This record gives sequence, C-alpha cells and structure tokens, in this order.
Amino acid sequence: MPNRPRLEEALDFLRAELASGQSETTERTTRGAWLAFMRFGRRRFDTAPTPDSDGLLFQYGTYAFSGRPMFTVDLTRQFDVTDDDGEHDHYVQVHCELRYEPEPDLDALGSFDSWFFHDADAGLDEWFAAMEGRLAQLLDRRPSEIDLYEEPV
Repeated sequence: MPNRPRLEEALDFLRAELASGQSETTERTTRGAWLAFMRFGRRRFDTAPTPDSDGLLFQYGTYAFSGRPMFTVDLTRQFDVTDDDGEHDHYVQVHCELRYEPEPDLDALGSFDSWFFHDADAGLDEWFAAMEGRLAQLLDRRPSEIDLYEEPV
C-alpha cells in the first residue's frame, strides 16, 4: 500500500506515540499509554490485503512472566508476515505491556482478552471504547513497569 509505513517500523511508531506529550518530569499513566496505543492502532501499516493481516489485541490478567506475579495489561498489535508468494509465513507482535503490583482489586478483575482486526471487523472506535471501559479503574494509575517489545510468533 502506498504511503503506509513498513511493518519493520511499527515498534518505532509505538515508541514515538508513547513518548509524545511526555516530559522528563511527567509520570506515565495507564491513560497516557492507552491513548498512545489508540493512536498507534489507528495508523495503518503496509500489510497484506487479507482480513487477519493487522490485528489489535487487548488482554490482562495476573501473571508471573518476569518471575513474580504482576497484574499485566498487554496492548498488542499483530501483523501477518507473508513470503514472496504472498502466503502466510509468520506473525509479528508489537507489545506495550503495563505491569502493576498485585492488589486484591486488580486480582478480582480476573483475566480478559479481545481482538480487533482491521479490514475484518467494523467499529474500531466502539472496540476502543469497550476496551477503555475495561481499563476504567487503572486509567489514572501509574504502572510499576512499561515494556515495549516486538516478537515473532
């Protein structure tokens, strides 16, 4: 697609969105990360013209990925990477993980996940609004950690 950034640039775009509006003295809140992810999620990248080539994943739960349990909100963008013949080769996921110290009210949220696919699902604004509702009690909190990374899956 013309005028669309390459998939290899996605992590840099997410980093730039997260950094925009931040100063050295501004604490990063969940709201700031969520707004950055929404801007990132609206930007279209040069993907294959298939319904599952560009997806957004919102998920949370209490996990011990880093060795100790943390309540984790994982905001993910998944791209389908195709080979030279246009066939599926693998996926690349770009993550923005927000981690919080475990608390009873966060543990009570349990776990949740929801997908949105550009070119397959209608209503990106509605999906964003529904996911933001799931974040309501976290929006003004400051995560203990924010991790941005990319991985093939």
